[in-house]
Amino acid sequence: MLNGSARSYAFLSIAAALITMALKFTAYRLTGSVGLFSDAAESVVNLVAALAAVWALTFAAQPPDAEHTFGHSKAEYFSSALEGALILVAAASIAVAAWGRLTHPQPVEQIGLGLGISLVAAAVNGGVAQVLLKAGKRLRSISLRADAHHLLTDVWTSLGVVLGLGLVQITGWLVLDPLVALLVAANIVWTGIRLLRETSLGLLDTSLPAVDQQTITTILAPYREQGIDFHALRTRTAGSRRFVELHVLVPGNWSVQRGHDLCEEIELSLEQALPGSSVMTHMEPLEDPVSWNDQGLDRRS
Repeated sequence: MLNGSARSYAFLSIAAALITMALKFTAYRLTGSVGLFSDAAESVVNLVAALAAVWALTFAAQPPDAEHTFGHSKAEYFSSALEGALILVAAASIAVAAWGRLTHPQPVEQIGLGLGISLVAAAVNGGVAQVLLKAGKRLRSISLRADAHHLLTDVWTSLGVVLGLGLVQITGWLVLDPLVALLVAANIVWTGIRLLRETSLGLLDTSLPAVDQQTITTILAPYREQGIDFHALRTRTAGSRRFVELHVLVPGNWSVQRGHDLCEEIELSLEQALPGSSVMTHMEPLEDPVSWNDQGLDRRS
């Protein structure tokens, strides 16, 4: 699976969610801990999010068609948006349950066994999260990255619950169990907000990150030294796809063939340096002042 598709990694996430759900709800039933309930509730979100990721990645992999000429890669943002929203819903349900237990404390049973099961579930989530994180970066998949970060948050949630229950066992203060659950809910909210923010940036056609922009600048630099100029450089991301557009200004006495060959060379260089990119160039005469005012862009890039 190390070289598998993004979709195959999403199935791994589904398997992890099913395993950890079974473990965590077992721990909750054994102990009656609202902290463990909060941990188990988040695993339900993990399962729904993983199922949504499989759908999104399957749809995003479809080739362009007559209605979607730029492809379907933005479908991944639906998955990450859903995951962010579900995280907030889970946090609200955890907070409600914790508040009820805070006002009416109840004893926690079989703490040692419950903690052991919770730690096993945390180990499963931690291992899968590392795999998904590496795959998400390599495949430029926001769905996999969102799933990975959520699983890592789940790991910290589990460790927080374990700490809280450990303190309950040591001190006998039952109020610590719901207090830990409330802290878990707050942490989950922060994760959900971050995912929703990343999703919104993608839907707003945010430019490529600075490291990619620098790669483009480096590739264009040798051509500038040869008297070629560029402007109207625009970039955006759509799921795992990159899109780069720029105008290439060449001497007006060049033949169309020579200018075309240069544009083809530049496009190929950028696509090789930025895998998964779609590059489009537009050739213009260097000497014509009108060339510098295309679509209101009056400055060089």
